[in-house]
Amino acid sequence: MNWNPLLAILAIVYAVLVVFIAAKKPKSMWEMGKIKWFRKVMGEKGTVIFFYIWAVLFVVLGLWLFITSPIG
Repeated sequence: MNWNPLLAILAIVYAVLVVFIAAKKPKSMWEMGKIKWFRKVMGEKGTVIFFYIWAVLFVVLGLWLFITSPIG
């Protein structure tokens, strides 16, 4: 079985989730310890920019996994 398409879909779904967190800033997620640390170190705007860059990287990973998966 070829796992690349499944991993690609999961990577793209993860990227969408990260963009949602960066754009909407849900209080329950935004108050998590790790995100609080990011906000303390990079500031509010830097954290959002970091999330967007992280999401783009996972979209690229997902597309790469789709492109490199063999057909059939």
